[in-house]
Amino acid sequence: MSSNQINNKFKNPLKLALENCTYWLKQTQSNSCARYIEITMAKKKETIVEKAEKIVENLIVGAAEDVAGDTGKIIVEKKKKTRDENDKEDKKIKIEALKKKLKEKAKELEGKVKGIEAGTLKEKVTGEKEEKKEMLVPIEDYLKSSIHLGTRVITPDMRKYVYRRRADGLAVFNTSLLDDKMREAIDYLSGFDPQKMIVVCKREAGWKAVKVFADTLGVRSFTKKYPSGILTNTQLENFFETELVFICDPWLDKNALVDANRIKIKVMSVGDTNNFTDGINFVLPGNNKSWKSLGMIFYLLTKGYIEKRKLDIPVPPIQVFVDGWDTLQPPT
Repeated sequence: MSSNQINNKFKNPLKLALENCTYWLKQTQSNSCARYIEITMAKKKETIVEKAEKIVENLIVGAAEDVAGDTGKIIVEKKKKTRDENDKEDKKIKIEALKKKLKEKAKELEGKVKGIEAGTLKEKVTGEKEEKKEMLVPIEDYLKSSIHLGTRVITPDMRKYVYRRRADGLAVFNTSLLDDKMREAIDYLSGFDPQKMIVVCKREAGWKAVKVFADTLGVRSFTKKYPSGILTNTQLENFFETELVFICDPWLDKNALVDANRIKIKVMSVGDTNNFTDGINFVLPGNNKSWKSLGMIFYLLTKGYIEKRKLDIPVPPIQVFVDGWDTLQPPT
């Protein structure tokens, strides 16, 4: 046997053993890796399951809290609603009880006031005796003539005579105050002789009433146009002297007003709510735009002047001053 054969005989078992060792080592490593992977995956699986369980648990807890919260809100709202209903019922009961007491009190006061006449109320309250006022004409006649209706403009000078505004914006004079001022106007006018006064009316609505007034009393009148200077310019052929200038509108009849102020003679004027009263000695408040109103004003002045001065002159009826008087209706 050769030396090579001997070496191969001894080498082969060694090689085989080495190969066997290598194989088993690989097998061991493979099994260890597999085991390691198996253990790692198992742990990860457990971790995922635990996390999933926690998420589900949290979702369940959150849902339970939401349900509990909604239920609580519903309960609170129901309690609040019940409380509000109870409060409303209590208020209703209290209001009804108060109404009942007020009705009883009103009935008691009605019984006490029943015996007091309208004319003696002021006397019982203040101790002053008041006579029942009688107007120059019935209140219905004042309303028919529209003497109480002003304009939509109210100047500071005329505000004290205004009672209120209508829904359409028109100012309304205090009718009782108009009646008082008419009495004062009659007294004021009666202090002048017919020959010592003139009446001026540029507005066409007053021409007829002014003519009846002037013709009845013998007063000089100027309608349509007032000739400026007839009171101030002594060189004019138609110059004359007078003591009172009676105008129907401070604005339209301003030329006569200026002349009168220049020579310092008295001025009386009808004043509407939109008029200024500078330079006027006596203001008679009233509607100076309407033929009905101006007719009523000159009718009352004519009648009052004749009665006050006890003149033997028949008083023309209101129908002469105001056309169609009997068919007129008070404005609504």
